[in-house]
Amino acid sequence: MIMIMSTSMIISFIIPMMVMTIATILSKKLINDREKSSPFECGFDPKSSARMPFSLRFFLIAVIFLIFDVEIALILPIVIIMKTSNIMMWTLSTMFFILVLISGLYHEWNQGALQWAE
Repeated sequence: MIMIMSTSMIISFIIPMMVMTIATILSKKLINDREKSSPFECGFDPKSSARMPFSLRFFLIAVIFLIFDVEIALILPIVIIMKTSNIMMWTLSTMFFILVLISGLYHEWNQGALQWAE
């Protein structure tokens, strides 16, 4: 019985190792063709770079929008919770949450991340 279990364990390790090794060998690209590595595959040489420079300001505005959008979704249930919770605790936690939001907005404004043009 122990012999059968050890044989099946060995087989269960050998077969996946063989499959992974074969998959690794077959997945290697052998030919590095210039047309396939270019951004356009229609046969024409590109006149300019296909990669446009990415605006870091746009990315920062998008991240700020995403953060405030998620936090608005967190603020909306606060009104529903007001009826079932302690009013003093509710007020303190809501004011703390809004204070953190306003301080984050002030920090972004102070750093100049909200200005498009200089």
